[in-house]
Amino acid sequence: MLPASEIGEAPATPCCSENGDQRKDVKDKSEINITALTGNEQVCEGTDNGDLPSYVSAFIEKEVGNDLKSLKKLDKLIEQMTESKMQLEEQVLTVSSEIPKRIQSALKNADESKQFLTQFLEQETHLFSSINSHLLTAQPWMEDLGVMINQIEEIERHLAYLKWISQIEELSDNIQQYLMTNNVPEAASTLVSMAELDIKLQESSCTHLLGFMRATVKFWHKILKDKLTSDFEEILAQLHWPFIAPPQSQTVGISRPAGAPEIYSNLETLFCQLLKLQTSDELLTEPKQLPEKYSLPASPSVILPIQIMLTPLQKRFRYHFRGNRQTNVISKPEWYLAQVLMWIGNHTEFLDEKIQPILDKVGSSVNARLEFSRGLMMLVLEKLAADIPCLLYDDSLFCHLVDEVLLFERELHSVHGYPGTFANCMHILSEETCFQRWLTVERKFALQKMDSMLSSEAAWISQYKDITDVDEMKVPDCAETFMTLLLVITDRYKNLPTASRKLQFLELQKDLVDDFRIRLTQVMKEETRASLGFRYCAILNAVNYISTVLADWADNVWLSLPSQSEQAVMSLSSSACPLLLTLRDRLLQLEQQLCFSLFKIFWQMLVEKLDIYIYQEIILANHFNEGGAAQLHFDMTRNLFPLFSHYCKRPENYFKHVKEACIILNLNVGSALLLRDVLQSTSGQPPAAAALNEVGIYKLAQQDVEILLNLRTNWPNTGK
Repeated sequence: MLPASEIGEAPATPCCSENGDQRKDVKDKSEINITALTGNEQVCEGTDNGDLPSYVSAFIEKEVGNDLKSLKKLDKLIEQMTESKMQLEEQVLTVSSEIPKRIQSALKNADESKQFLTQFLEQETHLFSSINSHLLTAQPWMEDLGVMINQIEEIERHLAYLKWISQIEELSDNIQQYLMTNNVPEAASTLVSMAELDIKLQESSCTHLLGFMRATVKFWHKILKDKLTSDFEEILAQLHWPFIAPPQSQTVGISRPAGAPEIYSNLETLFCQLLKLQTSDELLTEPKQLPEKYSLPASPSVILPIQIMLTPLQKRFRYHFRGNRQTNVISKPEWYLAQVLMWIGNHTEFLDEKIQPILDKVGSSVNARLEFSRGLMMLVLEKLAADIPCLLYDDSLFCHLVDEVLLFERELHSVHGYPGTFANCMHILSEETCFQRWLTVERKFALQKMDSMLSSEAAWISQYKDITDVDEMKVPDCAETFMTLLLVITDRYKNLPTASRKLQFLELQKDLVDDFRIRLTQVMKEETRASLGFRYCAILNAVNYISTVLADWADNVWLSLPSQSEQAVMSLSSSACPLLLTLRDRLLQLEQQLCFSLFKIFWQMLVEKLDIYIYQEIILANHFNEGGAAQLHFDMTRNLFPLFSHYCKRPENYFKHVKEACIILNLNVGSALLLRDVLQSTSGQPPAAAALNEVGIYKLAQQDVEILLNLRTNWPNTGK
């Protein structure tokens, strides 16, 4: 193949000579068949650029080249070209004959489409004219029909309005009939239906209908409430309600008065009927609310029968603790606080044994005792809100009030189970003006206490100096008293309802720590000349003790948890939720994906590692007060162990370390002291093992149990 630049040029010197006839023959045949070459596909491709001679030269060079022997193929090549030429000519003739037919067919189709389009346009014009004519003819009918539709809709509204009135009147007539036949239960049930209709109508804009509905409900509610209240109060009077004397001295109420079965049956009947009036009572009665500045939590009204039971106590409270009565002394808040606690205690047994079963029977979720306490608490809150402004700037009276309120709150929550989520006295103390005054007074008395503790003669002496096993840290009395002061402050504010208020108290504690540091620094500078003296060393011991205790408090959430008795309901620790949720999901996933035998091996290995991890990384790394130990026990036994109850009957047996640690940490103080004494006196002896087995300890060694006992903080006040 020649280079492109040489295509079409003959070689200057041929490899061998050709005779003249052969060259002439080749030339003639090439000229004859040049047209055939143009029909070849390769020719078409090569002639796209209009260079036909160049393509022909290249074609001959390719087929013949410099080899004279290749000339023998010319005849065959000419035949092929001739045949190709004939085929192309036939195709051209065929196409040239078909194209006119196709064009003619396309033109015919276009004419037909044009005719159809013309017909459609004519039809469209006719239809448009007809529709316009029809619309013009129907316009008056449409206007008349619109008027009729509006009239029908207006009539339908009137009918619906009349149906509502008819329904209200029907219910009203039914209540009247029931009352005439003394069928109070059915009358109360019908009033419930009427009150529910009232609630449904609240979104209506028919003000007159709403007014009629509300007036009807109010009318019958008053009649039924007055009748049932009178009967209910009569039954309560037969039971000598309210119980002013303590439960031990009560001769009726809980005991069985004459005709007790009938009295209690009537009590239950009337209580249930009054419960039915609760819906209408909430519609008609605006609950008493203290000003918004106290930020009381939203709560429903006290149920109607409990309200009636509270009425005589409310009258007594207002009689004795308002106005100019001798019992209404602003400096004696403990009088009315103790009175309320006494009333709650006096009625608890009756409420639990006689009233609560009635509520349970009707499917109510209300707790009778807490509802009763909630009603009395509102009296206390109203009294506090009225008294506090009068003694706000008398430090002595205000401090006394706060102390009594805190004692009241503690007994209310711990003894009577009053939930911290309900409205309580801490909401009143959290009001801005009162709270800032409380902070100021708390700071003032704390600083006075610090002055007295540092000026005491025994300030730098350890009160346990003669007890070697207790006095390891050689803590001076002032340091221990100061930490006790911080704990007391924490105990006073821990039940505040909001975290922001607690943080303000925490800021106060930080200031007190800093103030105590400054005082220690001042004393230390005075003792610099005697750096090996007793007082200088006592200061160092004090600093070490305070920093150690503060570090423990910072790392140890279990120390700050309330005791189980102070919590209304135990709940899972928030920090444990992600772990347990992930654990549950992964167990379910692997149970579905692994065969039974592999999954069994997996969960048993997992339990073993979890047991060791929780024991070493959580339990041994913390200290536990009573509340912290109870919380740990709850998290483990009520939340972690049950995750594996689907795979075995007693999952706690796989968590031996954790289970036995919970036992040790939750022993009551007396048992824990006795066990510690036994372990210390019989170290390594059989009695120690027997003592451990007696409390359920089989896995943990004696040394482990002693470590766990030292992690407890709720020991008697012996210096530890």
